[in-house]
Amino acid sequence: MLHTRLAPSWLLRGLALALCAVVPSTASASPQATTAKVPDAVVEDAADDVAAGTSKAAESPWLVTPTFSVDPKLGSTLGGVAGYIRRFDPDSNPSLLTFFGGYSNTDSRYFGFAADTYFRANQHKLIFGAVSGEVRNEYDDFLGSGLPAETQDNLGAVGARYLYRLKGGWYGGVQGISTDYAIGAEGLLAGALNQIGLTGLRSNGLGLVAEFDDRDDVRNATLGQHFTAHNVAYREGLGGEESFDALHLSYAKYFPFGEGNVLATDIRGRWTKDAPQSGFSSIDMRGYTRGNYLGEHSTEVQFDARFDLNGTWGAALFGGVGCLYSTLSDLDSSDALFPMGGAGLIYNLKPEAGIVMRLDYALGEDDNSALYLSFGQPF
Repeated sequence: MLHTRLAPSWLLRGLALALCAVVPSTASASPQATTAKVPDAVVEDAADDVAAGTSKAAESPWLVTPTFSVDPKLGSTLGGVAGYIRRFDPDSNPSLLTFFGGYSNTDSRYFGFAADTYFRANQHKLIFGAVSGEVRNEYDDFLGSGLPAETQDNLGAVGARYLYRLKGGWYGGVQGISTDYAIGAEGLLAGALNQIGLTGLRSNGLGLVAEFDDRDDVRNATLGQHFTAHNVAYREGLGGEESFDALHLSYAKYFPFGEGNVLATDIRGRWTKDAPQSGFSSIDMRGYTRGNYLGEHSTEVQFDARFDLNGTWGAALFGGVGCLYSTLSDLDSSDALFPMGGAGLIYNLKPEAGIVMRLDYALGEDDNSALYLSFGQPF
């Protein structure tokens, strides 16, 4: 197995944390249709109350929140997210547009935007985003050379995914991405905008997407399941520097228990073919720096137990294990396994749109640990 350990670069998952609310994909169940007339700029969750003869003030469509992380490997990162919520029609999920940015004490910085949009009673879904930044990396072992190095790179990525509902909860679609950083680059379309830890590699790719989704809430599910399969074919003919393939599968299921509590489970994997080192798969769990550990293929299993405290506040206990491998025989080695566990607090920031804030402490093996103030559920 080719299993590479790289020293950390800049800011943990700042970009991923900023976009967690954009992660969810289209749900099959649409919010209840309403006929109440409200300003287009306001997300309307009060319509049911109006129809029942009651009223309440419309929720603001805006949200602004800080994000931060403290990681012994990456240092401190302070950032923020500004979001705008808009329901484009009464039968569609609320759409979300976010602008985000951050700065670390390693003098790295990033900014960007992302959108998760729904149209025509959730018949159409469009996700798109872009990020730019300046990355300062410090390597103990630069690309396996055994030599230390310091680099300064410019990060740039743009991507989009379109999904069309075929039948029930099944969707099909296409996606495209262009990035200077290949590692987990297709994660851009899942909200994981954290291409860190490697020297730049320009990569352009196209792919297909299949999805099943019957969650009760696409951003803060308490019931249902979500399956996604997608590939990215990176090709020199599309303007990239390398030609290789990446396949990603994920499955999440949600089990309600007690009064307002939920156990969220998630299993996912990424497999590559003919990928250069910069296109390898990475451990992508809380407590670990994305890009710090690499292998041709990765698989991760996680759980996240969410407890409702008073309707506004909640608590979480979570854990999981990831693995990196080239062949299945590599899994016999303990070096291929990466355990993780932690706890956190949850605040329901925008319940009408399923948006939460989380303060999590995660602990991995060796000296891997981190504290996150993040935007959205991890899955």
